[in-house]
Amino acid sequence: MATEATDAAGHMAANLAGPPSKALNIATWQYPQNIKRSFQNIARIHPTVKVSRGDGPIVRLHLAEEKLGKLEVAKASITDPALTVRGVMHATNTDAVLVMHNGRILWEKYYNTMTSLTDHLLMSVSKTLVGSLAGALVDAGKLDTEQTVTTYVPALERSGYAGARVRDLLDMRSGIKFSEEYLDPQAEVRQLEEAIGWAPERGGIGPIGMYEFLLTLQAKGPHGSVFEYRSCETDALGWVLEAAGGAPMQELLSDYVWSKLGAQQDLVMGVDQFGTGMFDGGFNACLRDLARFGHLYVNGGRALTGKQVLSEAWIADTFIDDLALVQAFAQSPGDNMMPGGHYRNQIWFPNPATGAAVALGIHGQMIYMDPATKLVAVKLSSWPLPQDASKLFPTIRAFEAISAHLAERKI
Repeated sequence: MATEATDAAGHMAANLAGPPSKALNIATWQYPQNIKRSFQNIARIHPTVKVSRGDGPIVRLHLAEEKLGKLEVAKASITDPALTVRGVMHATNTDAVLVMHNGRILWEKYYNTMTSLTDHLLMSVSKTLVGSLAGALVDAGKLDTEQTVTTYVPALERSGYAGARVRDLLDMRSGIKFSEEYLDPQAEVRQLEEAIGWAPERGGIGPIGMYEFLLTLQAKGPHGSVFEYRSCETDALGWVLEAAGGAPMQELLSDYVWSKLGAQQDLVMGVDQFGTGMFDGGFNACLRDLARFGHLYVNGGRALTGKQVLSEAWIADTFIDDLALVQAFAQSPGDNMMPGGHYRNQIWFPNPATGAAVALGIHGQMIYMDPATKLVAVKLSSWPLPQDASKLFPTIRAFEAISAHLAERKI
């Protein structure tokens, strides 16, 4: 998820909306007026497959309710209005929000027909799931992040990814030409949707499937250089992981990650017309299972089940304090509006003062993970626009306020 400021928001929303329609189909599901429904009903619109939760017991999340909604949220400037955590949630099209500390739910709210059982589209929070599988395969000795992607997928030699390393995909530092301008119908991010049958074909590249689309991408610069947010990086990474792991994504992600969390439900993965995963933004999950997943990143890779899902070494690598990452991020061609931040292993690190990891998806999906306070906060949303800095950054500051509160209380 890129985070550039959204100017002329009303004009762009109108361009995205198209003619009024309440029907949910591949042409209308991303209209602003339909987001609230479509994000909770992806399996009615697109083909999906299950990522099994396994047959183990569900890990119970204990309730220890705190009155967190009244906490004050720091202002970004003196002209900002005073807001509380609850006020931020009410102002940012929240479908559901949960705050968890060490397996205890401190705050949990549902809106807009959401329930504790509802699967919600994660958009680019999906990328963090894929990045976690990469870590698990590294831990298993099946993946080497310093190897080229063509070591695992020789077909990528025909694309601009020739010469790129797995590490370049994980940190989004390849030299691939790919626009993430969501409101530009000609951008590659929209061409990808057409290619996989998630949007109507407009006479462009055609419905050719995920992998064939990736082979059409070309390089515009050297690999391993500056950071640039591109969804295709995760899709290429998913292809590499399937080759390295020797199985489809739904099997690998279940075996190595999802079945070890004590999840209450299967994960749902959207797929293309050939059954290949929409790795960069097609996963769907319920609120509490996302909290169970996020716990890995505040607990040294260990799940609430007690299983070591990701090694401490992989978690340390993810949270590494590396000046080169910060510099690559600062040199990005786009303004990510996160000064001093960086990106690592398919996760954002927006604030160097807190060091918290944030999984982000457009239209307001987020998992906030702070190892210092063992806080996991999950927000699922239905912003009308894909990107909206006026909603994103207050949400991050709201979770930072909760983390600071926990640190003061030493809970």
